[in-house]
Amino acid sequence: MLDKLRAEVLEANLELVRRGLVIYTFGNASGVSREHGLLAIKPSGVPYDKMTSDDIVITDLDGKIVEGKLKPSSDLATHAMLYRAFPSIGGVVHTHSRHATAWAQAVREIPCFGTTHADYFHGPIPVTEPLSPEDISGDYEANTGTAILRRIEGIDPLGCPACLVAGHAPFCWGKTVTDAVHTAVIVEELAVMAWMTLTINPEAQPISQHLRDKHHFRKHGPTATYGQK
Repeated sequence: MLDKLRAEVLEANLELVRRGLVIYTFGNASGVSREHGLLAIKPSGVPYDKMTSDDIVITDLDGKIVEGKLKPSSDLATHAMLYRAFPSIGGVVHTHSRHATAWAQAVREIPCFGTTHADYFHGPIPVTEPLSPEDISGDYEANTGTAILRRIEGIDPLGCPACLVAGHAPFCWGKTVTDAVHTAVIVEELAVMAWMTLTINPEAQPISQHLRDKHHFRKHGPTATYGQK
């Protein structure tokens, strides 16, 4: 079932390794078939170099396993919640990439210090509020998803395709799982550049709204001019 999606999700997970965004069994990637109302996700705790497309687990959007011999990622409930909330997305990626995770651990959003950032995010990369003891002891993964949704409420998920979870790490998304991996790579690069910017100039300020809008909307939205028709 969903062989093409399984293959895409496997490739997305392997790309996380190639890009240095995960080590050992950290992180996970998933993709969704809106036609079937099903998602495909990395199995829990399986080393990337041992994984095959047959290991990718298929579940419904409530997290019920439909096909697969292995346990799905422990972050399944977070992925499923994002798919239910954001019909425009087709892939979700969770990493523990070094610099983006450091910002999450510091409970600091990543400011839009320059046009490179604005090309991908229409503003800072947000960070959630810390989860309460009740959130953590309860349905932790679902509550993680709720924290993300609460933080980006009213924001276009494709204009802000990632969120840092306080004390945890980034979750990223996109129109496809391949796009979500691309976002995860960009988030880590922006995290590095923001850290270096503040190291060079601790008083650095975000770029102006005019410059941010100019660069963001050159690439996104109905007035985009970047690339080939």
